[in-house]
Amino acid sequence: MSHEHVSNTKRIWLVFGILSVVTTVEVILGIIKPESLHMTNFIGMNLLNWIFIILTIFKAYYIVWAFMHMEGETTILRRSVVWTVIFLILYLTFILLTEGNYVFGVFKDATIKWNF
Repeated sequence: MSHEHVSNTKRIWLVFGILSVVTTVEVILGIIKPESLHMTNFIGMNLLNWIFIILTIFKAYYIVWAFMHMEGETTILRRSVVWTVIFLILYLTFILLTEGNYVFGVFKDATIKWNF
């Protein structure tokens, strides 16, 4: 019984290319900070931050999908892992937005001044 070794070089380069393109877009947007995205608010944050969050979630999901071999697992296991992570990310985003708004309100309305 011999097992044939399958080379995944093409797949690895594809994953590397996709993740590199997404990271390059994030870096370019972070350096340029387009005025139309940076100064437009949507649900408590500017659009540029939402784009960063969405691209980061995409990269995290794709890394789990490709390098942790989730595409070969059963549907129930994939869903349980992905749904749990999505719930935690949404929960943490909600906490960050809520607490960030609270801290902004405290510094805006109080005698304490911004020193950072």
